[in-house]
Amino acid sequence: MARTTGSDGGRTQAAIRDAALSLIARHGYEAVSMRQLAAEVGVQAAALYRYFPTKEDLLYTLMQDHMNGLIAAWEGARPATVDPTARLAAYVENHIAFHIERRSSTHVSNMELRSLAPERLTHILKLRTAYEKELRTILRDGAEKGVFAVDDIGLTAMALIQMMTGVIVWYRPGERLSIDGVTETYLSMTMRLVGAPQPAGEQRHVHAHA
Repeated sequence: MARTTGSDGGRTQAAIRDAALSLIARHGYEAVSMRQLAAEVGVQAAALYRYFPTKEDLLYTLMQDHMNGLIAAWEGARPATVDPTARLAAYVENHIAFHIERRSSTHVSNMELRSLAPERLTHILKLRTAYEKELRTILRDGAEKGVFAVDDIGLTAMALIQMMTGVIVWYRPGERLSIDGVTETYLSMTMRLVGAPQPAGEQRHVHAHA
């Protein structure tokens, strides 16, 4: 990674976050030291502590960024329609696009919850619950309107979240399926899972979120 010594604070902090996501995703939180991270970024180890006083502060920041970004992405992608099928399709598209673009961040957020102190863990889980509540609301609306055939809203939502997030485990750019192809396939599976047909003839696209 290019050295960032002498760069402004914002660029240095961004470089620290990016390097931390990559290292933690590859080696695990416990195995990554602040000294190793500093070497990766190209700064003195003491400089890291100006931005993140402890390693857990850094991890907590990374997880907050991930969840706040996911919630914001959904806020931008949520359709105005009350149609549960269209809302579910938008949720699936946004979820897959967001996580494929943030493979390392997703891995860290899913695997390192155990490394957070209780109060911080509670906050991250509250953010997750708020995001997943959106999906449960869509499923409940669809079931009440007779559009979806869902026996257990919570269990179905959990299954869908796990299925969609799991894309990052196997998907690799340039292989057999494009992101659009993956999304179309998962959208079809989602609609079958909730007992609703995918809207025919509707032009779908994956929304990219920064």
